[in-house]
Amino acid sequence: MKLRDLAAQLACRLEGDGDIDIIRVAGIQQAQPGDVTFLANSKYEPELARTRASAVILREGSIAAPCAMLRTTDPYLAFARAVGIFAPAWRPAAGVHPKADVSSDAHLDPSVSIGAFVSVGDGVVIGKRTVVFPNVTIGAGVQIGADCVIHSNVSLRERVVIGDRVILQNGVVIGSDGYGFVRRGDGTHEKIPQVAGVVIEDDVELGANTTVDRPAVGETRIRCGTKIDNLVQIAHGVTVGRNVLLAAQVGIAGSTEIEDDVVFGGQVGVSGHLTIGRGSLAVAKSGITNSMEPGAMVGGYPAIDLKTWRKSSVLVKRLPELRLRVNELEARLAELVSEAGSSKDTSR
Repeated sequence: MKLRDLAAQLACRLEGDGDIDIIRVAGIQQAQPGDVTFLANSKYEPELARTRASAVILREGSIAAPCAMLRTTDPYLAFARAVGIFAPAWRPAAGVHPKADVSSDAHLDPSVSIGAFVSVGDGVVIGKRTVVFPNVTIGAGVQIGADCVIHSNVSLRERVVIGDRVILQNGVVIGSDGYGFVRRGDGTHEKIPQVAGVVIEDDVELGANTTVDRPAVGETRIRCGTKIDNLVQIAHGVTVGRNVLLAAQVGIAGSTEIEDDVVFGGQVGVSGHLTIGRGSLAVAKSGITNSMEPGAMVGGYPAIDLKTWRKSSVLVKRLPELRLRVNELEARLAELVSEAGSSKDTSR
């Protein structure tokens, strides 16, 4: 592809030779002639002078590169789109594999692709151009929208609803039973039937081995545009808002509401029956035990204001030193008290 054509597709301002042939996207350190790379983080500015790339995607007003440049207000977004241009997603042909088991009661759009060893239950509806890779189990009454990609070993339990353009990575489980038990008088536990629904709205992506549980009543819902990483647990009755970002190993306990635009780092844990306000943020390994106000930023366990937590973390490193100083001061204070007592006795 000519560089000028790439610039047009990415809506970037071209500086340099537009006739250069570009064949792939590469990192700034690995790029070779024929590659386009990008610089979105100032940390990598020293690499810019040494890059062998034929072109670099750069922020408007930033430093110049020793090659052709594509200027934009958001170089990381332009990079992501460039990757899509040079590495379009492969999709299998439409149709049902002969080794798939599809209920006669299911309704599949003719453009759908169903892989080998897929099980499609009674009353399932699958929309246009959706791809279901091998070894997926789709329970009775499941509804799946258009242009979804469901990777191998996904399990969709009965009556789950999936919107349009949803991506489910390998091993995702949606609609598994919520963790609900009642203690009997004899100390044993009786299971609460988990029979309510799960809804995954449009443009959601769930990472590998992420689980979304169904509740006993009501619903579990993940709203439009949310992106969830691998190994995340969404418990029964949780609502996750729009455009939320949850990194790997986040765990959200039952009946908690996550409002729009929330961001959680890896291994954040959230107690049940809380409300996490819109646009709030928790750094990795935070333990959230109380509701958060909109826009709050927290860290630590139990999670506290992020600035306070960072100051506390610095002090923790100094605790051995501070302990020695306190011991020295206490010893000195004891000496002064003793000396003061001796002076009083002498004066008598």
